[in-house]
Amino acid sequence: MRVRFFLVRTGLVLLVWGAGSVGQAFAQGTQVKKDTTIILITNTAMQLEISQALNDLYNFKFEKAEQQFRWVKQKYAWHPLPYFLLGLSEWWKIMPNTRDTRYDEKFLAYMDSTIMVAERLYKKNPEYKIEAAFFLAASHGFKGRLYSDEERKNWGKAAIDAKSAMNYMDVCREKDYLSPELLFGDALYNYFSVWVTENYPSLKPMMWFFRKGDKALGLKQLKEVSYNAFYTRTEAMVWLMRILNSYENDQPRAYQISEYLYQTYPDNPYFHRYYARMLYARGFYPEMERQSKSILARIDSGHVGYEATSGRYAAFFLGQLYENQRRLEEAKKYYELAVKYAEEIGATESGYYLFSLIALGEINEKQGKKAEAKRYFKEVKKKSGRKDEAYKDAKKRLKNLEKGD
Repeated sequence: MRVRFFLVRTGLVLLVWGAGSVGQAFAQGTQVKKDTTIILITNTAMQLEISQALNDLYNFKFEKAEQQFRWVKQKYAWHPLPYFLLGLSEWWKIMPNTRDTRYDEKFLAYMDSTIMVAERLYKKNPEYKIEAAFFLAASHGFKGRLYSDEERKNWGKAAIDAKSAMNYMDVCREKDYLSPELLFGDALYNYFSVWVTENYPSLKPMMWFFRKGDKALGLKQLKEVSYNAFYTRTEAMVWLMRILNSYENDQPRAYQISEYLYQTYPDNPYFHRYYARMLYARGFYPEMERQSKSILARIDSGHVGYEATSGRYAAFFLGQLYENQRRLEEAKKYYELAVKYAEEIGATESGYYLFSLIALGEINEKQGKKAEAKRYFKEVKKKSGRKDEAYKDAKKRLKNLEKGD
């Protein structure tokens, strides 16, 4: 089932995630062939208004962003752009914790509205065919990504939307005018279509049905979008950061991007916690300590988007820091907080949860509290799989404790 989930979700990333941000590009006014009219908004004032609204969205100022998007909708109700942007706003409300389903209904409603309006434009206005196809690919792609999430697992709907998105992306590829904005989707496809076959050889036969990718080219394209695009720049930077950190072993560059994103959008909890994560990975502990405590304080004060997922990260990082500094009581406090946050969102299979429990058992063992230590190690065995490192570690520690009794 995990392979199936990976295939559906990765397929969506490859084919349509970039297209999801293409809708933003049309607000800028992409240069196209003379004989094709695909631009809705070309005046500078409108470009600036939508640009600021997108900045507000990424900075979790949803009310301000949506006010601007509704203004666009009032004036251009015949076009899919405003419906898509309002849906994108709902998507970023989901981003901090994808386990939270509160925003699903509204998000899907906006994407369905985008599809309905875009289909009408696609069928009745040939001059808008390519533009409408981009919005159709984007909307179906986002719907598919949501359906394929681990909490939803609606594989049937995910597959249907993925196929629709792919079909509309093929329509878009009929025309050869990829700007830095529109290059984003192509970059992700080129990179991940190769990455999938390298890391999941069993899926290689299934990739025969797709055009051949080029991982090096994809990475180059993604960097180009990050440097030169305007509306898709932020989304491209997010993917570039994740790829460099997780797959390309380039933490210094990933750290630089995380710092930029956090400094540019300081109220975005996703960017904030990723920055804290990179600080932790790079060993920049004083700043990591400050940012992790800032995250926890924002959760306590009810800051928009700051919740248990970010808290789990921050608390674990602080627990590690204080354990290494032999400030064991403080370490226990934050490990316990990491456990609490993980249980709050049902993330008891995560490494942050399991290794927080191991650390709590280890600290209690050092303090001579064997019963408490055993309780934590038993909990790890209960919540982890037999092949997990955490399970093996807890089993070994329990055995040593029992020998000493």
